[in-house]
Amino acid sequence: MTTEAQSMLLRAERPVPSIAVARRGPWTLLRYIPSPKKTPFTFGYLVVLLATTLLLEFADPAVTDRLLQLSSTDAHNLWRRPLTSLLSSAIWLPGESWLVYALIFAIAVAPLERRFGARRTALVFFSGHIVATLATELPVMALISAHVLPNSAGHWLDIGVSYGFFTTAGALVFLLPGRARLLALAAMEAFIAAIWLSDDPAALDSVVTLLGHAFAAHFGLLVCGPWLRERIRRPSPDSAG
Repeated sequence: MTTEAQSMLLRAERPVPSIAVARRGPWTLLRYIPSPKKTPFTFGYLVVLLATTLLLEFADPAVTDRLLQLSSTDAHNLWRRPLTSLLSSAIWLPGESWLVYALIFAIAVAPLERRFGARRTALVFFSGHIVATLATELPVMALISAHVLPNSAGHWLDIGVSYGFFTTAGALVFLLPGRARLLALAAMEAFIAAIWLSDDPAALDSVVTLLGHAFAAHFGLLVCGPWLRERIRRPSPDSAG
């Protein structure tokens, strides 16, 4: 028997190594939950929203009503205290809906942060919040000044994080490939329409909110998404993945 044949027989007698198969259990989903280490912006923002939600629940209603009035980005507040209202309006949630927004942030904001880092995610979120607010409320201010709308149109309560959320969602939709982008875009547009129809569609504040959601989503899609795609080629130190 040749040396080559002997070596082949020896290899054949060795036990076949087992193939390790990755098992995915329910605990694997925990990796997508926002955490202070991997997604500090998303996690910290949810902590702030939880604190303000608890404040609305347990504090004196007179105090909380006053805080919400000062934080609202309605036309009246934007004219008198623009910076304060723009910043503080994004730390309140409408109603007792923190768990719903925690899920929304885990779906739309956390993935963006894992990909591009906390700094860029915060920039996308707050730029969308500010730009969409100004794009919808400045025309209202102009129409009130021209006496087309009554003064009461400048005093409705306008708070929440939906403009920032839709901006990040629009940016994520842009970054999806091919057919997935079209399906996600259709789902996002349907979600915006469903929010509008679930409220009072004929009310002026509902129409303004609808326009704000649409503007924020398309600002993220057409502006923030392309900007982030350029950053993929030049990643920053705080980018994750």
